[in-house]
Amino acid sequence: MVNYVRHRTFKGVALSVAFAVSAAAQAQAPVYDVNNPQGSDLEKRITVLERMVDSRTQMQHRLQQQLDTMQGEIDNLRGAVEVHTNQLEKVLQRQRELYLEIDKRVEALKQSVGESDATQTNLSANRPDNTTAGNSSSSSSNRASQAGEEEAYDNAVNLILESREYDKAIPAFQSFISDFPNSQYAANAHYWLGQLLFNKQNWQQAKAQFSEVADRFKKSSKRAEALLKLGVIEQRLGNTEQAKNYLNAVISEYPNSSARKLAESRLSSL
Repeated sequence: MVNYVRHRTFKGVALSVAFAVSAAAQAQAPVYDVNNPQGSDLEKRITVLERMVDSRTQMQHRLQQQLDTMQGEIDNLRGAVEVHTNQLEKVLQRQRELYLEIDKRVEALKQSVGESDATQTNLSANRPDNTTAGNSSSSSSNRASQAGEEEAYDNAVNLILESREYDKAIPAFQSFISDFPNSQYAANAHYWLGQLLFNKQNWQQAKAQFSEVADRFKKSSKRAEALLKLGVIEQRLGNTEQAKNYLNAVISEYPNSSARKLAESRLSSL
């Protein structure tokens, strides 16, 4: 009887312990549930968003680099067009001068042939000669000055477009501006000098040259580009409001120019 009671008691205790262990296991199981996907999904989403932001930033950086590269190529192409245009203008100017010389000689010949009196013929022949000599001397002086001006400008431009000696081009344009301040190429010279300084990130010196184009040469074909570059410089210097003013000036004053599109692109990023 005693053994029976002990057996039943032992069996009851064993069952109680088993139930207690099972209940404890069931109560603690959720704490160590490794199959819960919520935390893992949140981390994955954050990682994906970070990658998307990084990818977008890199894409914007590449687009900006492409825009800067295209702007440089456009400047080089415009420079080449200027050189060819200058050469063509020289040829046309020389032809005009030749036609004028021919007209003068024909008129002088007509006057000498039409005179019947030998004395009057000599006088009339001498006067055209003296006039022609004076005009020829003045014309030769003007041609020499113009030739020196054009040669100096062409040499400076060729240092950029042909030999690509940019460091030598800077003093060449500075000398040209100093020697020929009222030249027909003065606006272009200031612009090219500003571009060279811009490429070297000499912002203040470049700003001075572009401002010269924008303020002094209102009708210059380089003025729109100069205003655009002034906007870019102010942006680089952290002067956002001033940059907006220059970019808006490009858009309003030159709506049909290629500079307008670049100004709009810059303005949208401010």
